[in-house]
Amino acid sequence: MARTSSTPVLHHNNPLFTLNSKPSHSLFFFKSSFLYSNSLSSSNFSPPIQLHLLKQSRNSLCAPIARVSTAPVEYAPPAPEFDFDKEIARLRALREALASCGTLVEKLRTIDSDSRVKSFFKSWRNDFGGVSLSDCDLYLLKCVVAAGQEHVLGEFGAELANGEIEIGRSYIKNALYALAEMIESWDVDGGSRGHGLKDEEKAALKSLLKMLGELEQFYDCIGGIIGYQATVLELLAQSTHEGQTINWSEQAGMLLKCQFVEIHSPSVLDLSEDIEYASQAALWGIEGLPVLGEIYPLGGSADRLGLVDPETGECLPAAMLPYCGRTLLEGLIRDLQAREFLYFKLYGEQCITPVAIMTSSAKNNHGHITYLCERFGWFGRGRSSFQIFEQPLVPAVTAEDGQWVVTRPFEPVCKPGGHGVIWKLAHDKGVFKWFQSHGRKGATVRQISNVVAATDLTLLALAGIGLRQGKKLGFASCKRNSGATEGINVLLEKKNLDGNWAYGLSCIEYTEFDKFGITAGPLSPSGSLQADFPANTNILYVDLPSAELIGSSKSESSLPGMVLNVKKPITYMDQFGMKHCVSGGRLECTMQNIADNFANTYSSRCHKGVEDGLDTFIVYNERRKVTSSAKKRRRHGKSLHQTPDGSLLDIMRNAYDILSHCEITIPKVQGNEEYVNSGPPYLILLHPALGPLWEVTRQKFRCGSIAMGSELQIEVAEFLWRNVQ
Repeated sequence: MARTSSTPVLHHNNPLFTLNSKPSHSLFFFKSSFLYSNSLSSSNFSPPIQLHLLKQSRNSLCAPIARVSTAPVEYAPPAPEFDFDKEIARLRALREALASCGTLVEKLRTIDSDSRVKSFFKSWRNDFGGVSLSDCDLYLLKCVVAAGQEHVLGEFGAELANGEIEIGRSYIKNALYALAEMIESWDVDGGSRGHGLKDEEKAALKSLLKMLGELEQFYDCIGGIIGYQATVLELLAQSTHEGQTINWSEQAGMLLKCQFVEIHSPSVLDLSEDIEYASQAALWGIEGLPVLGEIYPLGGSADRLGLVDPETGECLPAAMLPYCGRTLLEGLIRDLQAREFLYFKLYGEQCITPVAIMTSSAKNNHGHITYLCERFGWFGRGRSSFQIFEQPLVPAVTAEDGQWVVTRPFEPVCKPGGHGVIWKLAHDKGVFKWFQSHGRKGATVRQISNVVAATDLTLLALAGIGLRQGKKLGFASCKRNSGATEGINVLLEKKNLDGNWAYGLSCIEYTEFDKFGITAGPLSPSGSLQADFPANTNILYVDLPSAELIGSSKSESSLPGMVLNVKKPITYMDQFGMKHCVSGGRLECTMQNIADNFANTYSSRCHKGVEDGLDTFIVYNERRKVTSSAKKRRRHGKSLHQTPDGSLLDIMRNAYDILSHCEITIPKVQGNEEYVNSGPPYLILLHPALGPLWEVTRQKFRCGSIAMGSELQIEVAEFLWRNVQ
């Protein structure tokens, strides 16, 4: 077994859409409208990271959030500073009080004692704008008000807080909005419509209540709506310690609930160095296929891809991106079928792997994916081999004070809550029981945008090692590209509050680098500190019973890796057709951080080589055999990294690596700049069932040549090439 460690330093070709590349050089077509402590000397690990928490800037990406007073604009007082500590303490107390309630009646009585709720609901009772509400509906709306989000309720919410409302607009623009809303509130006879709701507002209120119900139910493990908002503010407060210098060890200890923690660059199983072991691990993976499932988290909104239907103008999910003649989802199924075909060739038995797909309602993601599966007859696998389950949407919040972003009354901006919700959701929706009914013990997890995840033996070796060695979680990793929007895999060494030592492999998301004091500066001989750690690719092996135990825990651990990424702008259109852009984000969970629940505990501090006994592991391979994603739209003058064009170029390079070892003369793929200027040197698309192991694929090719500008597509599994020019 080859185990290496980087030295830690602190450590059909009917294209439908096109990207912003030259039309003749792309197979992905959108039309322009489309689409971180001081080290103890007793440690025998290599020197750990010793950093300080970096102060995070609160500069907005877009226009800052303004507050508007009823005083004349020219005499409007400055907005008061938002008191995070006070609001967090209030919400925590309310959350604890609600948690002690056993019935809805008790919860209503408790939330009615909140001052904001008292002020707001004293005049509305159960008749809200002419709409009769059930006790459950009323409780949900009271939670919104208690969470400080009464502005979501439009004109009803505007009467709270003595005339001061928080909106992301300038003073003058807000005055115009107020005038427009005043005019809109009058009926055609010139009379006020009072507090009655129009039909479209009633529909919006109904939709809001549905979203709130799902939010309250799914996030019950952290306190429902109140807990969601408290967590949002806690994460915002952690990232806004202005004027403070905090030692990273103290910060990490607080975040990870331990005395202190050290981060080490992890040891990995390098598949590219020990070919013999890699092949053995892949064979274990093939043998274990009958007890393996497949999980696809496809619920993301894929905003960076900007995929749009050219005929209807409808925004589309990433799964619908046409890629080399088929959608990305079809590509995932083809990769799976290739592994199943190899199993059939070796053992003479047909194996159909059950596939669980997590969707969301963002961009009609759930509907599109269900339709696609139905359209292709469930890919010849049968409806019973698929389980599609939908994740709830969560409200987006502003970066300044965590206010929910609203497009119009009763319509907050909502987005998926990250792929980390998959473990709790899979428990809630019975997915783990479904896998168990199919006799599955483990599963491989991959994302839709990574088109090379199943290349060669990486995925099979990952699953093989996990099954063979009884591991709970495995990562497939590779070298990290500097500046990439991807996390890193780390070895965490923690001293718990009880005095025991815990070790485990984990992941730190790129959005959390500043918080953990991980910089991209030249702090090591190799260049970047981040480069001393392998990349997290979100390709996982997971032991299903272990994952179910976490997902069913009814605690915060069932929502691993909660983060609040407010580095991206939120763009939306209001009811008057005006476009807005605010700095914000939403509470997200990261599925790979379920690893934090699988740390191994020891009574004393361990020495180097602890990874061999852990329940978590990492396999490592060349980057082009692990990850190359099509997750964002290519823009003129920008890098090809993480674009469909960039991933296609990696596929061509992989094709060169396969065929150049078969005595086939073939031009070498040049750099990215050459691709941008002239397109790919050739198009070679090989059906994954030709392997998928390259060792198998190469047995089917021998001698010949492929010239510059050639196109070769092989859509069969059984094939023999001899001296073809």
